[in-house]
Order: sequence, then structure tokens, then C-alpha cells
Amino acid sequence: VQLQASGGGLVQAGGSLRLSCAASGRTFSNYDVGWLRHAPGKEREFVAGIRWGGGRTRYAESVKGRFTISRENTKNTVYLQMNSLKPEDTAVYYCAATTTDYAFDISIATYQYSVWGQGTQVTVSS
Repeated sequence: VQLQASGGGLVQAGGSLRLSCAASGRTFSNYDVGWLRHAPGKEREFVAGIRWGGGRTRYAESVKGRFTISRENTKNTVYLQMNSLKPEDTAVYYCAATTTDYAFDISIATYQYSVWGQGTQVTVSS
């Protein structure tokens, strides 16, 4: 599967953006799809994830209540709706996928995501 991320941009604090991650080559069936971000001077971190089979979601504490991850089956696309954005949300955002292991929850460990799309820059000004 190949991933294509889009939707980043520049927004003022308190604003919103929606990121999209489209899959090609195969469907997201049997995958967990995550959004991860990398800010300058910081380690890459998990933001949100969704299990394609069943729709289970998981969020980092820092974005709970502000970000929503969702999927659209017919378009084989995962979205990240980001509201109430803060300057500390500034980062390059990546969508990534890993094969679902139904014995465990959606992984927050970035190294477990084996397929990565290109990043999209999100900049939140204060």
C-alpha cells in the first residue's frame, strides 16, 4: 500500500485544518492507520490512529477533544480533523500504516508503523 497525505497549511491559533491520507495499491483492510507528527527539536510522536476493521480509534492525550480521526471506506481515505489548533501543534504530519494485530490496541509506538506517506506541514501561528 502507498499513502498520500495532504491538507496541511498555515493557520492561526484556534483555527482548524483537515488532513487526508489516501491509500493506493491496495485497500486499508487489515491495517491500523495512524497520524504521527515531527516537530523541530522533538521526537516523532503518535497523534491519532484508527483501526480499519471496526473503526476503533486512539488519541494522544495532547489532542483528545480537539482532533478527530475518521475513515471513508469508499474512498479508502483516512482523515484527521484538527480543531482548536495551538502553536505547539506545529509539525510535519505523516500518515502511516501497520498491519492490524487484533490481540493489541492501536500502537502509539511510531517504529511499529511500517508504511509511511510523505509528510504535510502544519504551522499554527500565535
